[in-house]
Amino acid sequence: MYQRGLVPQAHYLFKHALIQDTAYQSLLKSTRQQSHRQIAQVLVDRFPETIETQPELVAHHYTEAGLIEQALPYWQRAGERATQRSAYVEAIRHLTKGLELLKTLPDMLKRAQQELTLQLALGASLLAGKGLSAPEVEKTYIRARELCQQLGETPQLFPVLHSLAVFYRNGGEVQTALELAEQCFSLAQSVQDQYLLSLAHETLGWTLYFLGELTSARLHVEQALALYDPQKHPHSTFFMYDLRMSCLSNASWTLQHLGYPDQALKRSHEALDLARGWSRPYSLANALGFAAWFHLLRRDGQLARERAEAVMTLSTEHGFPLWLAHGTITRVGALAQQGQVGECIAQMQQGLAASRTEVARPFGLALLAEAYGKVGQAAEGLSILAEALAFVDKTGVRDSKAELYRLKGELTLQKSPGSGVRSPESGAEECFLKAIDIARKQQVKSWELRASMSLARLWQQQGKQHEARQLLAEVYSWFT
Repeated sequence: MYQRGLVPQAHYLFKHALIQDTAYQSLLKSTRQQSHRQIAQVLVDRFPETIETQPELVAHHYTEAGLIEQALPYWQRAGERATQRSAYVEAIRHLTKGLELLKTLPDMLKRAQQELTLQLALGASLLAGKGLSAPEVEKTYIRARELCQQLGETPQLFPVLHSLAVFYRNGGEVQTALELAEQCFSLAQSVQDQYLLSLAHETLGWTLYFLGELTSARLHVEQALALYDPQKHPHSTFFMYDLRMSCLSNASWTLQHLGYPDQALKRSHEALDLARGWSRPYSLANALGFAAWFHLLRRDGQLARERAEAVMTLSTEHGFPLWLAHGTITRVGALAQQGQVGECIAQMQQGLAASRTEVARPFGLALLAEAYGKVGQAAEGLSILAEALAFVDKTGVRDSKAELYRLKGELTLQKSPGSGVRSPESGAEECFLKAIDIARKQQVKSWELRASMSLARLWQQQGKQHEARQLLAEVYSWFT
Protein backbone atom coordinates (compact mmCIF):
# COMPACT_ATOMS: atom_id res chain seq x y z
CA MET A 1 0.00 0.00 0.00
CA TYR A 2 0.99 3.61 -0.51
CA GLN A 3 0.54 6.47 1.92
CA ARG A 4 -0.26 9.95 0.64
CA GLY A 5 -0.14 12.91 3.00
CA LEU A 6 0.65 13.01 6.68
CA VAL A 7 -1.28 11.49 9.56
CA PRO A 8 -4.02 12.26 10.55
CA GLN A 9 -4.90 13.51 7.05
CA ALA A 10 -3.16 10.61 5.27
CA HIS A 11 -4.79 8.55 2.50
CA TYR A 12 -3.81 4.95 1.83
CA LEU A 13 -4.00 3.37 -1.60
CA PHE A 14 -3.53 -0.20 -2.83
CA LYS A 15 -0.98 -0.61 -5.56
CA HIS A 16 -3.66 -2.22 -7.76
CA ALA A 17 -7.42 -2.77 -7.53
CA LEU A 18 -6.90 -6.52 -7.94
CA ILE A 19 -4.70 -6.58 -4.85
CA GLN A 20 -7.45 -4.81 -2.92
CA ASP A 21 -10.05 -7.32 -4.19
CA THR A 22 -7.85 -10.28 -3.25
CA ALA A 23 -7.18 -8.90 0.21
CA TYR A 24 -10.88 -8.23 0.75
CA GLN A 25 -11.97 -11.68 -0.39
CA SER A 26 -9.34 -13.37 1.78
CA LEU A 27 -11.08 -12.09 4.93
CA LEU A 28 -13.68 -14.22 6.66
CA LYS A 29 -17.22 -12.93 6.13
CA SER A 30 -17.59 -12.24 9.86
CA THR A 31 -14.33 -10.25 9.86
CA ARG A 32 -15.43 -8.22 6.84
CA GLN A 33 -18.79 -7.44 8.44
CA GLN A 34 -17.08 -6.37 11.67
CA SER A 35 -14.75 -4.03 9.74
CA HIS A 36 -17.68 -2.50 7.83
CA ARG A 37 -19.55 -2.04 11.11
CA GLN A 38 -16.58 -0.27 12.69
CA ILE A 39 -16.09 1.98 9.66
CA ALA A 40 -19.76 2.97 9.61
CA GLN A 41 -19.72 3.71 13.33
CA VAL A 42 -16.61 5.86 13.06
CA LEU A 43 -18.17 7.83 10.18
CA VAL A 44 -21.35 8.39 12.18
CA ASP A 45 -19.54 9.34 15.40
CA ARG A 46 -16.68 11.43 14.10
CA PHE A 47 -17.36 12.63 10.53
CA PRO A 48 -20.73 14.41 10.34
CA GLU A 49 -19.65 16.25 7.18
CA THR A 50 -19.11 12.92 5.41
CA ILE A 51 -22.57 11.75 6.45
CA GLU A 52 -23.99 14.96 5.02
CA THR A 53 -22.13 14.90 1.70
CA GLN A 54 -21.74 11.11 1.16
CA PRO A 55 -24.64 9.30 2.87
CA GLU A 56 -24.27 6.51 0.32
CA LEU A 57 -20.83 5.70 1.85
CA VAL A 58 -22.36 5.15 5.29
CA ALA A 59 -25.21 3.19 3.69
CA HIS A 60 -22.74 0.94 1.89
CA HIS A 61 -20.79 0.08 5.05
CA TYR A 62 -23.93 -0.61 7.09
CA THR A 63 -25.24 -2.78 4.25
CA GLU A 64 -22.04 -4.82 4.02
CA ALA A 65 -22.07 -5.15 7.82
CA GLY A 66 -25.50 -6.76 7.55
CA LEU A 67 -27.13 -3.92 9.52
CA ILE A 68 -30.01 -3.33 7.11
CA GLU A 69 -32.20 -1.24 9.40
CA GLN A 70 -29.33 1.17 10.03
CA ALA A 71 -28.48 1.28 6.31
CA LEU A 72 -31.97 2.14 5.02
CA PRO A 73 -32.19 5.77 6.24
CA TYR A 74 -28.84 6.49 4.60
CA TRP A 75 -29.87 4.96 1.25
CA GLN A 76 -32.97 7.13 1.40
CA ARG A 77 -30.92 10.21 2.31
CA ALA A 78 -28.48 9.44 -0.53
CA GLY A 79 -31.36 9.18 -3.01
CA GLU A 80 -32.96 12.43 -1.87
CA ARG A 81 -29.64 14.27 -1.95
CA ALA A 82 -28.96 13.05 -5.49
CA THR A 83 -32.46 14.18 -6.48
CA GLN A 84 -31.79 17.66 -5.13
CA ARG A 85 -28.70 17.80 -7.37
CA SER A 86 -30.77 16.60 -10.36
CA ALA A 87 -28.60 13.45 -10.45
CA TYR A 88 -31.63 11.27 -11.13
CA VAL A 89 -29.81 8.16 -12.41
CA GLU A 90 -27.78 8.13 -9.21
CA ALA A 91 -30.90 8.75 -7.11
CA ILE A 92 -32.75 5.87 -8.77
CA ARG A 93 -29.80 3.56 -8.04
CA HIS A 94 -29.63 4.49 -4.34
CA LEU A 95 -33.38 4.27 -3.76
CA THR A 96 -33.69 0.99 -5.64
CA LYS A 97 -30.92 -0.45 -3.47
CA GLY A 98 -32.86 0.61 -0.38
CA LEU A 99 -36.03 -1.08 -1.63
CA GLU A 100 -34.14 -4.30 -2.40
CA LEU A 101 -32.72 -4.39 1.12
CA LEU A 102 -36.10 -3.66 2.64
CA LYS A 103 -37.44 -6.96 1.27
CA THR A 104 -35.08 -8.84 3.60
CA LEU A 105 -36.73 -7.37 6.72
CA PRO A 106 -39.79 -8.90 8.45
CA ASP A 107 -43.11 -7.82 6.91
CA MET A 108 -44.65 -5.43 9.40
CA LEU A 109 -46.28 -2.00 9.61
CA LYS A 110 -42.95 -0.23 10.05
CA ARG A 111 -41.60 -1.86 6.90
CA ALA A 112 -44.66 -0.75 4.90
CA GLN A 113 -44.14 2.86 6.04
CA GLN A 114 -40.44 2.74 5.14
CA GLU A 115 -41.22 1.26 1.74
CA LEU A 116 -43.84 3.93 1.03
CA THR A 117 -41.32 6.69 1.78
CA LEU A 118 -38.75 5.07 -0.52
CA GLN A 119 -41.29 4.44 -3.30
CA LEU A 120 -42.39 8.08 -3.25
CA ALA A 121 -38.81 9.31 -3.50
CA LEU A 122 -38.10 6.79 -6.28
CA GLY A 123 -41.22 7.81 -8.19
CA ALA A 124 -40.18 11.46 -8.18
CA SER A 125 -36.74 10.58 -9.55
CA LEU A 126 -38.26 8.29 -12.20
CA LEU A 127 -40.60 11.06 -13.36
CA ALA A 128 -37.62 13.30 -14.07
CA GLY A 129 -35.03 10.69 -15.06
CA LYS A 130 -37.17 8.36 -17.20
CA GLY A 131 -40.01 10.61 -18.33
CA LEU A 132 -43.50 11.47 -17.11
CA SER A 133 -45.16 8.47 -18.76
CA ALA A 134 -42.43 5.81 -18.38
CA PRO A 135 -43.81 2.36 -17.36
CA GLU A 136 -41.55 2.31 -14.27
CA VAL A 137 -43.38 5.39 -12.97
CA GLU A 138 -46.77 3.69 -13.04
CA LYS A 139 -45.41 0.54 -11.37
CA THR A 140 -43.83 2.58 -8.56
CA TYR A 141 -46.92 4.66 -7.80
CA ILE A 142 -49.33 1.73 -8.09
CA ARG A 143 -47.26 -0.02 -5.41
CA ALA A 144 -47.25 3.19 -3.35
CA ARG A 145 -51.05 3.36 -3.56
CA GLU A 146 -51.29 -0.27 -2.35
CA LEU A 147 -49.09 0.65 0.62
CA CYS A 148 -51.33 3.63 1.41
CA GLN A 149 -54.31 1.26 1.50
CA GLN A 150 -52.42 -1.01 3.91
CA LEU A 151 -51.49 1.86 6.21
CA GLY A 152 -54.94 3.46 6.27
CA GLU A 153 -55.22 7.24 6.45
CA THR A 154 -51.81 8.56 5.52
CA PRO A 155 -50.71 11.99 4.24
CA GLN A 156 -48.66 10.28 1.52
CA LEU A 157 -51.85 9.35 -0.36
CA PHE A 158 -52.10 12.82 -1.90
CA PRO A 159 -48.67 12.82 -3.61
CA VAL A 160 -49.37 9.27 -4.83
CA LEU A 161 -52.69 10.26 -6.44
CA HIS A 162 -51.21 13.51 -7.78
CA SER A 163 -48.28 11.69 -9.40
CA LEU A 164 -50.56 9.02 -10.90
CA ALA A 165 -52.68 11.82 -12.39
CA VAL A 166 -49.52 13.30 -13.96
CA PHE A 167 -48.54 9.87 -15.31
CA TYR A 168 -51.91 9.05 -16.89
CA ARG A 169 -52.37 12.57 -18.25
CA ASN A 170 -49.02 12.48 -20.03
CA GLY A 171 -49.77 8.97 -21.25
CA GLY A 172 -52.88 10.30 -23.00
CA GLU A 173 -55.35 8.69 -20.54
CA VAL A 174 -56.90 12.02 -19.67
CA GLN A 175 -60.20 10.70 -18.31
CA THR A 176 -58.34 8.52 -15.80
CA ALA A 177 -56.15 11.52 -14.96
CA LEU A 178 -59.27 13.65 -14.40
CA GLU A 179 -60.72 11.10 -11.97
CA LEU A 180 -57.45 11.06 -10.00
CA ALA A 181 -57.22 14.86 -10.04
CA GLU A 182 -60.76 15.08 -8.65
CA GLN A 183 -59.78 12.60 -5.91
CA CYS A 184 -56.84 14.87 -5.07
CA PHE A 185 -59.19 17.84 -4.86
CA SER A 186 -61.62 16.00 -2.54
CA LEU A 187 -58.76 14.83 -0.33
CA ALA A 188 -57.28 18.34 -0.11
CA GLN A 189 -60.70 19.77 0.78
CA SER A 190 -61.23 17.15 3.49
CA VAL A 191 -58.00 18.08 5.28
CA GLN A 192 -58.32 21.81 4.48
CA ASP A 193 -54.67 22.09 3.46
CA GLN A 194 -53.99 25.21 1.38
CA TYR A 195 -50.87 23.79 -0.29
CA LEU A 196 -52.61 20.55 -1.27
CA LEU A 197 -55.57 22.54 -2.59
CA SER A 198 -53.24 24.58 -4.79
CA LEU A 199 -51.66 21.38 -6.13
CA ALA A 200 -55.10 19.88 -6.78
CA HIS A 201 -56.18 22.98 -8.70
CA GLU A 202 -52.92 22.85 -10.69
CA THR A 203 -53.35 19.25 -11.81
CA LEU A 204 -57.04 19.85 -12.62
CA GLY A 205 -55.98 22.86 -14.69
CA TRP A 206 -53.56 20.87 -16.81
CA THR A 207 -55.94 17.94 -17.25
CA LEU A 208 -58.85 20.14 -18.29
CA TYR A 209 -56.55 22.00 -20.69
CA PHE A 210 -55.81 18.82 -22.63
CA LEU A 211 -59.49 17.85 -22.53
CA GLY A 212 -60.16 21.08 -24.40
CA GLU A 213 -62.07 22.66 -21.48
CA LEU A 214 -59.93 25.76 -21.41
CA THR A 215 -62.25 28.13 -19.59
CA SER A 216 -62.44 25.71 -16.65
CA ALA A 217 -58.70 25.09 -16.87
CA ARG A 218 -58.05 28.82 -16.55
CA LEU A 219 -60.21 29.09 -13.43
CA HIS A 220 -58.39 26.24 -11.70
CA VAL A 221 -54.96 27.64 -12.55
CA GLU A 222 -55.92 31.05 -11.19
CA GLN A 223 -57.16 29.38 -7.99
CA ALA A 224 -53.86 27.49 -7.67
CA LEU A 225 -51.86 30.71 -8.06
CA ALA A 226 -54.03 32.49 -5.49
CA LEU A 227 -53.64 29.71 -2.90
CA TYR A 228 -49.93 29.01 -3.36
CA ASP A 229 -47.57 30.85 -1.01
CA PRO A 230 -43.88 30.19 -1.83
CA GLN A 231 -42.89 31.33 1.68
CA LYS A 232 -45.16 28.83 3.42
CA HIS A 233 -45.04 26.10 0.79
CA PRO A 234 -41.41 25.13 0.08
CA HIS A 235 -40.35 23.02 -2.88
CA SER A 236 -41.03 19.32 -2.15
CA THR A 237 -38.92 16.40 -3.29
CA PHE A 238 -42.16 14.57 -4.15
CA PHE A 239 -42.92 17.10 -6.93
CA MET A 240 -40.11 17.64 -9.40
CA TYR A 241 -41.14 21.12 -10.50
CA ASP A 242 -42.24 24.37 -8.89
CA LEU A 243 -46.00 24.74 -8.67
CA ARG A 244 -46.07 28.47 -9.45
CA MET A 245 -43.89 27.99 -12.55
CA SER A 246 -46.19 25.19 -13.74
CA CYS A 247 -49.30 27.32 -13.23
CA LEU A 248 -47.81 30.33 -15.00
CA SER A 249 -46.83 28.13 -17.95
CA ASN A 250 -50.32 26.62 -18.07
CA ALA A 251 -51.80 30.11 -17.91
CA SER A 252 -49.65 31.21 -20.88
CA TRP A 253 -50.95 28.36 -23.06
CA THR A 254 -54.55 28.73 -21.91
CA LEU A 255 -54.68 32.51 -22.32
CA GLN A 256 -53.12 32.23 -25.78
CA HIS A 257 -55.83 29.82 -26.88
CA LEU A 258 -58.63 31.83 -25.28
CA GLY A 259 -57.57 34.93 -27.20
CA TYR A 260 -55.46 36.96 -24.77
CA PRO A 261 -52.00 36.90 -26.38
CA ASP A 262 -50.55 39.86 -24.46
CA GLN A 263 -51.52 38.39 -21.08
CA ALA A 264 -50.26 35.00 -22.24
CA LEU A 265 -46.85 36.40 -23.19
CA LYS A 266 -46.55 38.11 -19.80
CA ARG A 267 -47.28 34.84 -17.99
CA SER A 268 -44.72 32.96 -20.09
CA HIS A 269 -42.01 35.51 -19.25
CA GLU A 270 -42.91 35.31 -15.54
CA ALA A 271 -42.60 31.50 -15.55
CA LEU A 272 -39.21 31.59 -17.23
CA ASP A 273 -37.87 34.38 -14.99
CA LEU A 274 -38.99 32.43 -11.93
CA ALA A 275 -37.23 29.24 -13.03
CA ARG A 276 -34.03 31.08 -13.94
CA GLY A 277 -33.84 32.41 -10.40
CA TRP A 278 -33.34 28.92 -8.93
CA SER A 279 -30.61 26.30 -9.07
CA ARG A 280 -33.02 23.53 -10.08
CA PRO A 281 -32.18 22.29 -13.57
CA TYR A 282 -35.34 20.20 -13.93
CA SER A 283 -37.65 23.12 -13.14
CA LEU A 284 -35.72 25.27 -15.63
CA ALA A 285 -36.05 22.52 -18.26
CA ASN A 286 -39.81 22.50 -17.63
CA ALA A 287 -40.05 26.26 -17.97
CA LEU A 288 -37.96 26.35 -21.16
CA GLY A 289 -39.92 23.46 -22.67
CA PHE A 290 -43.26 25.08 -21.89
CA ALA A 291 -42.02 28.43 -23.24
CA ALA A 292 -40.75 26.85 -26.47
CA TRP A 293 -44.13 25.17 -27.08
CA PHE A 294 -45.92 28.43 -26.22
CA HIS A 295 -43.96 30.41 -28.82
CA LEU A 296 -44.68 27.69 -31.35
CA LEU A 297 -48.42 28.17 -30.69
CA ARG A 298 -47.90 31.89 -31.41
CA ARG A 299 -45.96 31.12 -34.60
CA ASP A 300 -42.97 32.96 -33.19
CA GLY A 301 -40.45 30.62 -34.78
CA GLN A 302 -37.30 32.43 -33.70
CA LEU A 303 -38.08 32.47 -29.98
CA ALA A 304 -39.48 28.93 -30.13
CA ARG A 305 -36.21 27.75 -31.65
CA GLU A 306 -34.07 29.59 -29.06
CA ARG A 307 -36.05 28.13 -26.14
CA ALA A 308 -36.03 24.68 -27.71
CA GLU A 309 -32.26 24.67 -28.22
CA ALA A 310 -31.76 25.84 -24.63
CA VAL A 311 -33.89 23.02 -23.23
CA MET A 312 -32.11 20.48 -25.45
CA THR A 313 -28.72 21.60 -24.12
CA LEU A 314 -29.90 21.48 -20.51
CA SER A 315 -31.59 18.10 -20.96
CA THR A 316 -28.53 16.57 -22.59
CA GLU A 317 -26.33 17.82 -19.76
CA HIS A 318 -28.56 16.53 -16.95
CA GLY A 319 -30.26 13.54 -18.59
CA PHE A 320 -33.90 14.63 -19.03
CA PRO A 321 -35.18 12.38 -21.87
CA LEU A 322 -38.69 13.85 -21.93
CA TRP A 323 -37.57 17.44 -22.40
CA LEU A 324 -34.86 16.47 -24.87
CA ALA A 325 -37.52 14.87 -27.08
CA HIS A 326 -39.86 17.84 -26.66
CA GLY A 327 -37.06 20.25 -27.43
CA THR A 328 -36.28 18.32 -30.61
CA ILE A 329 -39.93 18.41 -31.75
CA THR A 330 -40.29 22.11 -30.96
CA ARG A 331 -37.02 23.09 -32.64
CA VAL A 332 -37.96 21.25 -35.82
CA GLY A 333 -41.46 22.74 -35.72
CA ALA A 334 -39.93 26.21 -35.41
CA LEU A 335 -37.59 25.58 -38.35
CA ALA A 336 -40.54 24.41 -40.46
CA GLN A 337 -42.53 27.54 -39.54
CA GLN A 338 -39.56 29.65 -40.63
CA GLY A 339 -39.55 27.88 -43.99
CA GLN A 340 -36.42 25.79 -43.30
CA VAL A 341 -38.16 22.47 -43.92
CA GLY A 342 -35.10 20.56 -45.23
CA GLU A 343 -34.74 17.41 -43.12
CA CYS A 344 -37.39 18.57 -40.63
CA ILE A 345 -39.75 15.70 -41.37
CA ALA A 346 -37.28 12.96 -40.45
CA GLN A 347 -36.16 14.82 -37.32
CA MET A 348 -39.78 15.44 -36.29
CA GLN A 349 -40.57 11.74 -36.66
CA GLN A 350 -37.56 10.86 -34.49
CA GLY A 351 -38.64 13.34 -31.81
CA LEU A 352 -42.20 12.01 -31.75
CA ALA A 353 -40.91 8.45 -31.47
CA ALA A 354 -38.62 9.38 -28.56
CA SER A 355 -41.27 11.31 -26.65
CA ARG A 356 -43.52 9.18 -24.48
CA THR A 357 -45.78 12.14 -23.73
CA GLU A 358 -48.84 10.98 -25.64
CA VAL A 359 -50.93 13.94 -24.50
CA ALA A 360 -48.82 16.25 -26.69
CA ARG A 361 -49.00 13.88 -29.66
CA PRO A 362 -51.90 15.55 -31.56
CA PHE A 363 -50.16 18.94 -31.76
CA GLY A 364 -46.85 17.25 -32.60
CA LEU A 365 -48.57 15.38 -35.44
CA ALA A 366 -50.14 18.66 -36.56
CA LEU A 367 -46.64 20.14 -36.90
CA LEU A 368 -45.52 17.10 -38.88
CA ALA A 369 -48.54 17.28 -41.19
CA GLU A 370 -47.95 21.00 -41.77
CA ALA A 371 -44.32 20.25 -42.69
CA TYR A 372 -45.50 17.65 -45.25
CA GLY A 373 -47.79 20.27 -46.71
CA LYS A 374 -44.93 22.73 -47.13
CA VAL A 375 -42.97 20.23 -49.25
CA GLY A 376 -46.03 19.42 -51.39
CA GLN A 377 -46.74 16.00 -49.89
CA ALA A 378 -50.40 16.59 -49.06
CA ALA A 379 -51.37 12.91 -49.08
CA GLU A 380 -48.74 12.07 -46.45
CA GLY A 381 -49.85 15.03 -44.36
CA LEU A 382 -53.50 13.98 -44.53
CA SER A 383 -52.54 10.48 -43.43
CA ILE A 384 -50.78 11.96 -40.38
CA LEU A 385 -53.85 14.08 -39.58
CA ALA A 386 -56.10 11.01 -39.82
CA GLU A 387 -53.86 9.35 -37.22
CA ALA A 388 -54.02 12.44 -34.98
CA LEU A 389 -57.82 12.74 -35.21
CA ALA A 390 -58.24 9.02 -34.46
CA PHE A 391 -56.08 9.54 -31.37
CA VAL A 392 -58.22 12.52 -30.33
CA ASP A 393 -61.44 10.51 -30.70
CA LYS A 394 -59.97 7.59 -28.74
CA THR A 395 -58.45 9.54 -25.85
CA GLY A 396 -60.40 12.79 -25.59
CA VAL A 397 -57.23 14.92 -25.90
CA ARG A 398 -58.99 17.82 -27.63
CA ASP A 399 -56.80 20.90 -27.08
CA SER A 400 -55.65 20.88 -30.74
CA LYS A 401 -58.76 19.39 -32.37
CA ALA A 402 -59.81 22.61 -34.13
CA GLU A 403 -56.32 23.14 -35.55
CA LEU A 404 -56.20 19.56 -36.82
CA TYR A 405 -59.37 20.10 -38.86
CA ARG A 406 -58.08 23.45 -40.16
CA LEU A 407 -54.89 21.79 -41.36
CA LYS A 408 -56.92 18.99 -42.90
CA GLY A 409 -58.74 21.65 -44.91
CA GLU A 410 -55.50 23.33 -46.00
CA LEU A 411 -53.97 20.03 -47.16
CA THR A 412 -57.20 19.01 -48.87
CA LEU A 413 -56.94 22.16 -50.98
CA GLN A 414 -53.50 21.02 -52.17
CA LYS A 415 -54.92 17.82 -53.63
CA SER A 416 -55.57 17.67 -57.35
CA PRO A 417 -59.22 17.23 -58.38
CA GLY A 418 -59.82 13.51 -58.81
CA SER A 419 -62.54 11.42 -60.34
CA GLY A 420 -64.62 11.67 -57.17
CA VAL A 421 -67.82 13.69 -57.01
CA ARG A 422 -66.57 16.15 -54.39
CA SER A 423 -64.03 18.84 -55.23
CA PRO A 424 -61.07 19.68 -52.95
CA GLU A 425 -62.71 23.08 -52.30
CA SER A 426 -65.91 21.57 -50.90
CA GLY A 427 -63.95 19.12 -48.75
CA ALA A 428 -61.73 21.90 -47.43
CA GLU A 429 -64.72 24.16 -46.71
CA GLU A 430 -66.31 21.40 -44.66
CA CYS A 431 -63.09 21.01 -42.62
CA PHE A 432 -62.79 24.76 -42.01
CA LEU A 433 -66.41 25.00 -40.85
CA LYS A 434 -65.85 22.03 -38.55
CA ALA A 435 -62.72 23.69 -37.11
CA ILE A 436 -64.64 26.95 -36.49
CA ASP A 437 -67.49 25.08 -34.81
CA ILE A 438 -65.12 23.20 -32.47
CA ALA A 439 -63.21 26.39 -31.63
CA ARG A 440 -66.41 28.24 -30.78
CA LYS A 441 -67.65 25.44 -28.53
CA GLN A 442 -64.29 25.40 -26.73
CA GLN A 443 -64.15 29.23 -26.72
CA VAL A 444 -60.63 29.12 -28.16
CA LYS A 445 -60.53 32.38 -30.06
CA SER A 446 -57.01 31.89 -31.44
CA TRP A 447 -57.97 28.66 -33.23
CA GLU A 448 -61.27 30.26 -34.33
CA LEU A 449 -59.44 33.23 -35.83
CA ARG A 450 -56.96 30.99 -37.63
CA ALA A 451 -59.68 28.72 -39.04
CA SER A 452 -61.79 31.73 -40.04
CA MET A 453 -58.80 33.16 -41.94
CA SER A 454 -58.39 29.90 -43.85
CA LEU A 455 -62.08 29.79 -44.77
CA ALA A 456 -62.14 33.53 -45.65
CA ARG A 457 -59.22 33.02 -48.07
CA LEU A 458 -61.10 30.17 -49.74
CA TRP A 459 -64.30 32.17 -50.05
CA GLN A 460 -62.36 35.16 -51.37
CA GLN A 461 -60.91 32.97 -54.13
CA GLN A 462 -64.43 31.79 -54.93
CA GLY A 463 -65.69 35.37 -55.26
CA LYS A 464 -67.60 35.34 -51.97
CA GLN A 465 -66.06 38.61 -50.84
CA HIS A 466 -68.95 39.74 -48.65
CA GLU A 467 -69.28 36.39 -46.82
CA ALA A 468 -65.52 36.22 -46.30
CA ARG A 469 -65.34 39.72 -44.83
CA GLN A 470 -68.36 39.16 -42.58
CA LEU A 471 -66.95 35.86 -41.24
CA LEU A 472 -63.53 37.33 -40.50
CA ALA A 473 -64.81 40.65 -39.10
CA GLU A 474 -66.91 38.89 -36.47
CA VAL A 475 -64.02 37.05 -34.82
CA TYR A 476 -61.39 39.71 -35.55
CA SER A 477 -63.42 42.46 -33.86
CA TRP A 478 -63.59 40.32 -30.67
CA PHE A 479 -59.88 40.95 -30.06
CA THR A 480 -58.90 44.26 -28.48
